[in-house]
Amino acid sequence: MLFRSPQEALASSPEVASAFQGAPRSAVRATRDRKAVIVAAAYPIWSDNEVVGAVVAEETTNSILSVRSRALERLLLATLAAFVLAAAALATIATRISVRIRRLRDEAEGAIDDQGRIARGISVSKDADEIGDLSRSFASLLQRLGEHNAYLEKMASRLSHELRTPVAVVRSSLENLKLGGTPEEMQVYLERAEEGLARLSTILTRMSEAARLEQSLDTTARERFELAEVLGGCVAGYRLAFAGRTFELDLPSEPVPVEGSPDLIAQLLDKLVDNANDFGSPGTPIRIRLEVSQAGGLEAASRRLPTEAASRRLPTEAVLSVANLGAPLPEGMRELLFASMVSVRKGPGPSAPHLGLGLHIARLITQFHRGTIRAENLAEGGVRIVVTMPRSEEHTSELQSH
Repeated sequence: MLFRSPQEALASSPEVASAFQGAPRSAVRATRDRKAVIVAAAYPIWSDNEVVGAVVAEETTNSILSVRSRALERLLLATLAAFVLAAAALATIATRISVRIRRLRDEAEGAIDDQGRIARGISVSKDADEIGDLSRSFASLLQRLGEHNAYLEKMASRLSHELRTPVAVVRSSLENLKLGGTPEEMQVYLERAEEGLARLSTILTRMSEAARLEQSLDTTARERFELAEVLGGCVAGYRLAFAGRTFELDLPSEPVPVEGSPDLIAQLLDKLVDNANDFGSPGTPIRIRLEVSQAGGLEAASRRLPTEAASRRLPTEAVLSVANLGAPLPEGMRELLFASMVSVRKGPGPSAPHLGLGLHIARLITQFHRGTIRAENLAEGGVRIVVTMPRSEEHTSELQSH
């Protein structure tokens, strides 16, 4: 094979031949190794209207390929570095998540001992991620389980206190009857035994009252009724039943219809008034008040525009409160007061047993009427129980139409 020098190849190239003929020309051809491209351009040199020579310029793409290779190399190095940093970051995050999950697992396993009792709580995480939410859920769950265990222990203690006195009365009366005596003495022993049995029966009845109420709520029919009329009738009866106590009743001038059961509302008020009578100071009144308010309270109403507030002055909630003057609630009892078997009384009652079920039943009735119940201390001393329930929507629609 015959190889030509670059000068020979250039002189015989088409663009040079074209330039010698007086026509400029450019061309693109590959190098011998086929790895680059040569761009060539030839232009004629004129002298006295004759072509005496040609100017030839050539440039290869080697420099461009070199720049591209360096760019690809830098891109590859940057990509590898990014992958390494991402892998390190993912490994760090995965390690931290794994450590937190193992710590949460260890705390959950060690929170309950072999006897099923809660030994310790779970540290609450302040992180806003899913593991933080899970730790807070576990902590809340353990807290509720602890409250339930405390409730069970308190129930056993309270029942033992309440049952001890009537059982002792019945036992002593039966023992005295065995010893004999005059008919008058035996009659006294029989009366005492009957009183003890009646107290035991009352305790059992009150224990099953809440369970029976929960079962009956599922089948109780709802009806629209005027809440103020039910309260007025109940308070009239309280003034006769509690002759030594003054009742102050404050009712609104407008009707307050609600949906539910008037009998259950009367039972709810019985529990609240009985509680207020037990804890109210002697000679102080029991204040029963019914009012209406905007849904969401005064704060939500104040945020509305004036034109909207003027056109929407229809209250949508009924607020019932029963207040008594006396000792305030102990700290930490406001949330627990409505749980079952929870009472702030120091011990069993001298005449009637108190199992801490009254306010629990009141909460069940309130929930049946889609309402809420809370307890708060009064500034002047005493306690107020506040029940909030929605008014009848049908009644609200009628008022809006008028």
